[in-house]
Amino acid sequence: MENTFWTAFGASLLAALVTSVGIYVIRHFERWGRENSIYFICFAAGVLISVSFLHIIPKAFSMNADAGIYLFAGYLSLHFFNRFINAFVCDKSADEHYEIGLVPMIGIGFHSFIDGFIYSITFTVSIFTGLLAATGMVLHEFPEGIITYLLLIRAGFSEKMSFFLAFLAAAVTTPLGMLVSYPYISQISLPFLGALLSFSAGALVYVGATHLLPHAETEPKKYSIMALCAGILVALVIIFSKA
Repeated sequence: MENTFWTAFGASLLAALVTSVGIYVIRHFERWGRENSIYFICFAAGVLISVSFLHIIPKAFSMNADAGIYLFAGYLSLHFFNRFINAFVCDKSADEHYEIGLVPMIGIGFHSFIDGFIYSITFTVSIFTGLLAATGMVLHEFPEGIITYLLLIRAGFSEKMSFFLAFLAAAVTTPLGMLVSYPYISQISLPFLGALLSFSAGALVYVGATHLLPHAETEPKKYSIMALCAGILVALVIIFSKA
């Protein structure tokens, strides 16, 4: 159990590091970050969707026969949460100042905090399940850091303050969520763990299919489809090599 904790914590720290790298890159190499972030998005989407449908969801059903209910609940929860966030930021101009950056920053911070819960849940089920989920989740942290920073810059914050706030909201919250949730998740029953795993899978499907893929469609790049296929292929190789 101690090894599980350190593996989950290490994965959450890696996610925070990748987010921080994204923030650093967009601040110091803005053109490169804008041009290539879509490839990270596509690759992460391919991994998350494949891992969710081919491993995490079947695993959840083997632990809890009612996993489908929690899968649906996980997907809808993130959908409604994002609708709530968008209700505050849609159709607003940058002239309306700080709230246009702060509101989505809070939303991204909450999302990253929940990511920490997913690390606790998946690594508690098994190291393999945790590593599969972490592969896609860590990669999607890079563009998330970029997005958070750009929103804060657009809202009128200075570069230094935008970097600091983006780091707190998008990076620090992930290991914090893992530390807060792990003591409780490691002590729950197998059926309840299956329910949580299924809920997490619903959240991962939402992030991959509803949050990441639309970016790939609205920002078509020459090799974006190859990045998506590469993510799917990596997930398939990992999953079936284990089997």
